[in-house]
Amino acid sequence: MQDQIKQGIPTFLPPKKNRNPNFSHAPKRKDILSSDEKKLALRNALRYFPKEWHVELAAEFLKELIEFGRIYMYRFIPDYQIYARPISEYPAQSRQAAAIMLMIQNNLDPKVAQHPEELITYGGNGAVFQNWAQYLLTMKYLSEMTGEQTLHIYSGHPMGLFPSSKEAPRVIVTNGMMIPNYSKPDDWERYNALGVTQYGQMTAGSYMYIGPQGIVHGTTITVMNAFRKKLKPGESPNGKIFLTAGLGGMSGAQPKAGTIAGCVTVCAEVNPEAARKRHEQGWVDELIEDLDELVARVKQAKLGKEAMSLAFLGNIVDVWERFDVENIFVELGSDQTSLHNPWSGGYYPAGLSFEESNLLMAENPAKFKGKVQESLRRQAAVINRHAAQGTYFFDYGNAFLLEASRAGADVMTENGIDFRYPSYVQDILGPMCFDYGFGPFRWVCTSGDAKDLQKTDQIAASVLKKIMKDAPESISQQMQDNITWIEEAEKNNLVVGSQARILYADAEGRTEIAQAFNQAIQSGEISAPIVLGRDHHDVSGTDSPYRETSNIYDGSRFTADMAIHNVIGDSFRGATWVSIHNGGGVGWGEVINGGFGLVLDGSAESERRLKSMLFYDVNNGIARRAWARNPGSLEAIQREMDRSPGLKVTIPNLVEEKVLNFIDFIS
Repeated sequence: MQDQIKQGIPTFLPPKKNRNPNFSHAPKRKDILSSDEKKLALRNALRYFPKEWHVELAAEFLKELIEFGRIYMYRFIPDYQIYARPISEYPAQSRQAAAIMLMIQNNLDPKVAQHPEELITYGGNGAVFQNWAQYLLTMKYLSEMTGEQTLHIYSGHPMGLFPSSKEAPRVIVTNGMMIPNYSKPDDWERYNALGVTQYGQMTAGSYMYIGPQGIVHGTTITVMNAFRKKLKPGESPNGKIFLTAGLGGMSGAQPKAGTIAGCVTVCAEVNPEAARKRHEQGWVDELIEDLDELVARVKQAKLGKEAMSLAFLGNIVDVWERFDVENIFVELGSDQTSLHNPWSGGYYPAGLSFEESNLLMAENPAKFKGKVQESLRRQAAVINRHAAQGTYFFDYGNAFLLEASRAGADVMTENGIDFRYPSYVQDILGPMCFDYGFGPFRWVCTSGDAKDLQKTDQIAASVLKKIMKDAPESISQQMQDNITWIEEAEKNNLVVGSQARILYADAEGRTEIAQAFNQAIQSGEISAPIVLGRDHHDVSGTDSPYRETSNIYDGSRFTADMAIHNVIGDSFRGATWVSIHNGGGVGWGEVINGGFGLVLDGSAESERRLKSMLFYDVNNGIARRAWARNPGSLEAIQREMDRSPGLKVTIPNLVEEKVLNFIDFIS
């Protein structure tokens, strides 16, 4: 493996490879390129390789482009297994570079990635690289990198190593940074097929994905707090139903989260491989293929007040409609199919099998689009019937309501502007978590040793308990939820791929946990460096008007200044790598999101970096939310300014409603 990494593009043309039939593969993409554009796509792909290979590879790459809609370069898939090895096994001059190599391989581990041979980690199109040549070159550059060089990645393409400084990030990643008028769905299809841009999702193209655990904690918090909104004080979620869809890279967390929250989760999934993968990994308790059997099992679970999860191998629309007929009351409802990517496998319409859908989307995209929109109208209609009976339905930020509205479904309020159902950020994560600075803090033990992960769990729990003693009442519930989470994390068997963990913490919590980790590495209690990161789905990193910033009501939710400032600010405050993406979660052209990675090695330098960077990474977002007049953020930023004399944030002067009443007479 080390020799192949250092080699990069092979010296000799390797033999042609067939796709592994045991892996899930990306659906065929839309045939959108003209003949001249197909030639351009081939020129773009062939420039990675010596001229003497071009004749043979041109024919092969054209075949890939016609059969799959993309040039993946399967011939160049490495012969070694790809997974997160201990950091010491990577050939590198810089430990920071070795840590990044580990994270890249974790994102492409077949146990972690949705479509590993297409370099797609999750979400149907969330790619680490566009093709295997980009992977080979990137790993080679990382093996050669010194502590005074920075690797610049343009949508998967490694532009090269540039001289920088020890203070600079080791890697800068951008994904899908399009001119604004070229960010429509078909623009992604065209320019991705040409090999010049990619959809990095949130944590796929920034090398920070840690398997479904990465979303399970946020999903658990969401489900727990949704039940708190729905149920009477003290009433248990046991036996109550959470009905949803999707068992992919992100959505696969739902059944595990529901079980931790204590309810009966029913999750429909049309892709049998995805459902069986989650069952084998222990993320879903039972698989059911027959709708009659599902109805009987759900009734039994409700009666027995169980806390368990069911995966139905079929379409979610059929489940909603059958439960309506059977009068099965659904307490919570949502959907986590990849509707940011509705026409290329993100959503499968009712009335067609998985195989029929894949065929239709490739052979007749217009007809497939019509079927998807028909299915969305049907799904919205039956959800409305359930909601009329008292179901609490929320949009999971996957563009379900957005695409349903575009399909003409009945999902709008009377004003024709707002959705009739809230985003989960509007009702739950925004006011309860993000406004106070709580978001998905992650870490990866680069030793690959489960004992190191156990030690980090103990350290994090101890730090949170100490902080909670003086925490204000407004965040005490979130603090306790996270203490409970981290104390039970190991027994919930959350690890898939790297030895990683996640919990929700604010700036104080993240900084103190990180300091304690750094000290433990320095003392030898933890045997190797730790990579810190977060989901982009956080307080400060993402501007997404239908998800992360949907609870910002000053008119600025369609701006992206916060995300851009976040990644720039993190880059000169100590991040090891930073990333900024167009798209992620809700779709291409719908969001700008940024992330970071920070390697802790036990040094005083690491401590200086973590204090500076983590403080800004969170408080940048709280300041923006406070300026939008969000009450929780006004409280949180004032508390932070009282604690940190160097912080001075512009605070809004609140206007009384009576001052503006005369506007009604003018209009």
